[in-house]
Amino acid sequence: MNKPLLLGCIADDFTGASDLANTLCKQGMRTTQYIDVPDNNTTADCEAAIIALKTRSIDVDEAVQQSLKALNWLQSQGASQFLFKYCSTFDSTPEGNIGPVAEALAAELKTTAAVVCPAFPATGRTVYQGHLFVNDQLLNESGLQHHPLNPMTDADIRRWLQQQCTGRVGHIAQATVSAGTASVGKALADAASDNQTLVVVDATADQDLITIGHALTAATLVTGGSGIALGLPDNFRQRGLLSEAGNSFRAQSGRAIVIAGSCSGATRQQIEHYHGGPKKNIDIHDLMADKISTDSIIQSLPENDKTALIYSSAEPETVKKLQTEFGTESVAQRIESFFAELAHKVAALGYKRIVVAGGETSGAVVSALHIDAFDIGAEIDPGVPALSTKGDQPIAMALKSGNFGGQDFFEKALMRLEHQA
Repeated sequence: MNKPLLLGCIADDFTGASDLANTLCKQGMRTTQYIDVPDNNTTADCEAAIIALKTRSIDVDEAVQQSLKALNWLQSQGASQFLFKYCSTFDSTPEGNIGPVAEALAAELKTTAAVVCPAFPATGRTVYQGHLFVNDQLLNESGLQHHPLNPMTDADIRRWLQQQCTGRVGHIAQATVSAGTASVGKALADAASDNQTLVVVDATADQDLITIGHALTAATLVTGGSGIALGLPDNFRQRGLLSEAGNSFRAQSGRAIVIAGSCSGATRQQIEHYHGGPKKNIDIHDLMADKISTDSIIQSLPENDKTALIYSSAEPETVKKLQTEFGTESVAQRIESFFAELAHKVAALGYKRIVVAGGETSGAVVSALHIDAFDIGAEIDPGVPALSTKGDQPIAMALKSGNFGGQDFFEKALMRLEHQA
């Protein structure tokens, strides 16, 4: 009989789920990433289960419903602690889903004072005085104010979150975190006594996240970026509950493709840097006019050991013009469906390595491939692990959030997916 699940996680997009899986695996927790809510006949044979949803930019009521369904399955598997994972840049409009989903989970679990901490110092995301920074810039001055779907125009997470929530939003400052685990624990207890539903907690370094994590041993619900999970596995380890068995990633060789739908600055730099094979820019005007097809792209793919990079990424000004001309949702849906169809066709042709840049693009690709779950491999870059599908004919994949990875990410990803680490 399988042991009961320890940590049940809900991620609001697919790249975020693999980001969290990467953190948990590095801390020694045997982890599986599920795509959407598993059926009732599926049993979680792992210590941490992450359910990857695609709820970041959908209707609030639907996002809440899907998240509660995921929570119910995780509860059925015996999980004792739950983590709601969202992006370390807190991608959400004032009418967005992070606050409502977090409140709904807290209500279902009958808990208060749930930590809110999107910090991920390894990628330059820190929280100080309740404000979210990207490196040395406030979030709303970092380029994220130009996000095509979720523009972030205020760095004050407390204020942003309060616009989304019906309950009270509290704050625990850096000085309290620096004072240690007991200090954080007392502050959270005080917040619970004050009936604060969510509590934004400052963190400017990994040690802060470990301190916060150790204060959450008995917490039912935790929310944040993947960094908030740094200290959680050790809580289970201290109770003798971790097997230290590792994970089951399976590297793959053979033909590969890189697909980039993100318009972030990091992804655009990675595209410019890439020299592993031909690069093809998908012209959006041609795409919207049905003048370009996935079959034409496939016919142009190299037969040798080079790997093509197919991308739709563009500068913010270009994106705005296209959205004005065709409509934001129409452009996004057309790009996602195009890349989903492309991924499905190359997989049918026997491609064994697929690298995807962009959360929405990754979600579309994974859905098109009908993937149920991933085994987790070694880290490629902070926040991005190697993944392999389960089953007799695995595909090795990397799903990259738009802003993650160094300039040579695509080259590194292709290499890591080909070699067991």
